[in-house]
Amino acid sequence: MVATLAALVPGAAAGVIREVTLVDRTSDDAIARVADVAGCHFLACGGLSRAAALAAGARQARSAWLMFLHPGAVLDSGWIDETAQFIQSVSLSGHQLAGVFRYARSPYTGSEWGEGFRRLSRIIGGPSADQGLLIARAHYDSLGGYADARSAETRLLSKIGRSGRAMLRTRIFVPA
Repeated sequence: MVATLAALVPGAAAGVIREVTLVDRTSDDAIARVADVAGCHFLACGGLSRAAALAAGARQARSAWLMFLHPGAVLDSGWIDETAQFIQSVSLSGHQLAGVFRYARSPYTGSEWGEGFRRLSRIIGGPSADQGLLIARAHYDSLGGYADARSAETRLLSKIGRSGRAMLRTRIFVPA
């Protein structure tokens, strides 16, 4: 989680990110302290499902654009320029388009059968929720956001559809 937040700091300095909400489902005081030190909004969602916690975080956010990242996921250094260009392009086009970051295997994971299977699954089935999501709030709301259901992140990606999402060039390193 700390690595995820650290990768966002340059985006805040560049004005691409105006607020970060750290959603915690574990009720861990350490996470609350990290959010405080990092200057993030903190939302304790103990007892809620992952989807309900993400939906609560989205409701709390005030920005016109939302970016969802899993704990431990780290964006490659070029994410700031591409994200700003993507937001500007989509905003000017009037089309509803969401962005998903390009999966990159962490260099610290071994090459196991499971990793090969996950890679093949991403090629065939499209991106998974751990690749992050960049979406306009209005588009997110029009799709119904994260429903409080199992596999809500996968369902939202499915509602967006292949034609409704762009695979961004920026890589996201996802923990194994």
